[in-house]
Order: sequence, then structure tokens, then C-alpha cells
Amino acid sequence: MSVLPRPGKIIALHLNYPSRIAQRGRVPEFPSFFLKPPSSMAASGDVIERPAGTELLAYEGEIALIVGTRTRRATPEEGWASISGITAANDWGVYDLRHADKGSNLRNKGGDGFTPLGPEVIPAASVDPRALRVRTWVNGVLKQDDTTADLAFPFGTLVADLSQLITLEPGDVILTGTPAGSSVAAPGDVVEVEVDAPTAPGAPSTGRLVTRVVEGTTPLAGYGAQPRVDDRQRIEAWGDAESAGVTRPSPALTEELREKLASAAVATISAQLRKLGCPHSSIDGVHPLVPGTKMIGIARTLRFIAHRPDLFESHGGGYNAQKRAFDSLAEGEVLVIEARGDATAGTVGDVLALRAKVLGAAGIVTDGAARDSAAVAAVGIPAFAKGVHPSVLGRRHVPWEIDTAITCGGAAVLPGDVVVGDDDGVVVIPRQLVGQVADAAAAQEAEDAWVAERVAEGHPVDGLFPLDAEWRRRYQEERG
Repeated sequence: MSVLPRPGKIIALHLNYPSRIAQRGRVPEFPSFFLKPPSSMAASGDVIERPAGTELLAYEGEIALIVGTRTRRATPEEGWASISGITAANDWGVYDLRHADKGSNLRNKGGDGFTPLGPEVIPAASVDPRALRVRTWVNGVLKQDDTTADLAFPFGTLVADLSQLITLEPGDVILTGTPAGSSVAAPGDVVEVEVDAPTAPGAPSTGRLVTRVVEGTTPLAGYGAQPRVDDRQRIEAWGDAESAGVTRPSPALTEELREKLASAAVATISAQLRKLGCPHSSIDGVHPLVPGTKMIGIARTLRFIAHRPDLFESHGGGYNAQKRAFDSLAEGEVLVIEARGDATAGTVGDVLALRAKVLGAAGIVTDGAARDSAAVAAVGIPAFAKGVHPSVLGRRHVPWEIDTAITCGGAAVLPGDVVVGDDDGVVVIPRQLVGQVADAAAAQEAEDAWVAERVAEGHPVDGLFPLDAEWRRRYQEERG
């Protein structure tokens, strides 16, 4: 049995450890919290059920703070003094149900047994809060190992921030975030978490908090949220794409091909695609927010569907598909957004454009509208849109899904295709044709430049543009 009574409140922090922040790819401006039901508390030695029909039950070893005195409006300097003890915690969650309660994490992290605590409590007064260590083992293998030396939000700050509006009462528990290394556990796994203070006198420890994973046998009822996962959820649950068994298609855009496409106009590329049987390759109606923009990158996709109140309620809030798409961009990728050609509400704004820029994305394309268009343009990332509009997306759109086949501006776009844009617009090159198109477009640009030189010399275009047999002979002779 746990030495802890059931707390009145369990408050959990989203991000705190630099290692986890780097893994997630987003830096929190301030602490962000959610509540876990007191009924989720469990003790060392208890089992946790992976709900029937789910696959992504993930552990998160954490340090739990136990509030010792009634606290309201503490300062950061006073916050640590409000803590009576610390113990080990495991903030379990089922990624399959993250979609059900966006932001609140109720069903994802609130299940019975989803907050094991213990087994022992270290008196807070006996340790330095900046010299604690948390470690997690799975089947005896160390998976998490980090210290509190460089937290984004020190423990005193957490107490102070929470107590601005919420009275913290004796016995309340604050979970302080997990370091990198959190991953998925399967039925039969044994997960252990230990918190200690290795440099303090006597090196006090909580001992190992032990949880054994078992398979649930009762399916979720059809009247409630059902499990739903995609590759992005798998990557976040496992910690990386390799562990999750998720591989993106190998990039179709080598540096050599990129250079060839950079030297070619979109009009030239479009002509070459037409010759290869792809006459509908252009994303019609989109224009750069900044004239003179050149964009080349690998497509990622985001699809909006038409607004409907119930669907916006279920998919539009919290960490929705739009935010996940921008948060998951990688260097050299272009986010292509299907908005059904509806430019009467924004589909991208300055904050999301900045996120794409920081991640090294190569551009953004939407057949909808850009909001905060001047600010988006000022971010400095290539951005193409059908129009601009001041309204937020909820006026017309519901962010629905990412990394699927879409139709943007009349063109089919698949993740992994190559997207090229300039003042004439944007074209999509199927990944299997990138090499052919790049070579042909570069050759066409060289030929067109030679033709332009002859026209500038005073030659008529008849027979020269396009090259007839004689002019082509001369062109090939000069090229050697």
C-alpha cells in the first residue's frame, strides 16, 4: 500500500525538462497544466490496464511534489517552502484517446491506476530541489535518466503560478513533467520509477515505484470515444519514428535535383510535366505573399473540411490537426493545405508561419486564405495563398487530418511529392518523376537562354522558337 493518502487534487505539468522540450520541438512560454482525477492514484506494485483495443499506453517517470501547507498567492521564492515532500510518480497516458478530450487529457490520462505514486516520501526540507534525479526502467533496462538542474520552470515557480488562482491544500500532488525517454509499454512489461537526491546527505531515495502492465479485457463502449491513432501519435508516444516503426518515404529531392529545379521557372517545370502526361500539376489560384519568392520543398499535407459546429467542437480545439501539422514540419518540407478553394477564412497566420520557419520548413501553400498576411510575409518563409482574410479558420473550416492525399487548387498532392513555386504560381511534381522533370527543365532553361541571346542579336523567332532542325544543329554545336 502507498504511504500517501488520496490527494484532493492531482495537477500535472505538460513540459519542463529541456530534453523533453527538445524532443517535442516546442518551447513553452509559461507553465501549462492539466488535472488528473484523484481516483487515478495507484500504489507501487499495482497493475495498470492497457484499455482493450488500444496500442499506445505510454509511461512518463516524474517527480511528484506533495503540498504541505495551505497555499495561496505564494511567490516563486516561497513556493518550495509549501512542499512537504517529494515522491516518484508515473504519469501514464493512452495516446489512442488523446483526441477525445483535447487539452484536458481526461480519458487519455485519467483512468483508474494511471497515476502511481510512491513508495516512499523524501522530506522536501532535506534536499535541494535543483539536485534531484528521476530514472525509469522498463523490464530492468534504464529508459529515462535526468536531473532537475536545468528545468524550464523550477518547482517554486510551479507552486507560485498555480497558487495565483487556485488554493493548494495539504496533500495535493503536483506532477512536474517528464524528461526524454518516455515511451510505450506493452502488457507484461514492468515499469519502475525512482526519485533520489544523490548529492544530499544519505542520498535519500523514494525506492522504486513498480507498475506491471496488463491487457484490458473490456472493450470501450460504442457510445463513447473510440481509440484513434495515426503515425504522428505513434511517433510521439514511442519518442521517435524509428522506435514507432514509422518511416517517411525517402526524400525525392537531392541537392543536385534541388539546384536544377532552382534554376528553372515554374512555367518551364509545368511544361515538362505536361509532356509527361501531367497537365493538371499546377495549384491554381495561389500567389506568393511576397513577390519574387522562390520555393522548393517536399510536400507535407493538411486537410480542412467545411465547417460544421459538432465537427469543429470535436476536431477544432486544442492540439488539432492544424497545430500538429505545423509542429511536425521538418527542414525542407512544404506544408500544402487543402481548404477547398475557400478564401473567406484564414488557414495560416503569423504564429504558425513562425513555427514553420523556426523548424526550417521550405514553405506554406494554401488554396484558402492567409490571416495576418503582412505579418506572415514578414516572417520570411515562402508562403503562397489564394487570398487574405481577417477571420479565424473556425468561420469556414475544420482542421481534419494530416499527411494524407489532398486536392489543393485542383491539383492532387501526396506527402513526399515535390512542390515548386515562384511568381507564376505553384506546381506539384510526383515524387517518381522528380528526376526526369528536373533534368528536362534544366535542359529547357539552358535552351531558352540560348534562344533569348539569338533573339537579342536580332534574329526572328520563326524557326528559332521553337528550334527547327537547323537552329538545333547550331545550338548543339555551340554546346559542344
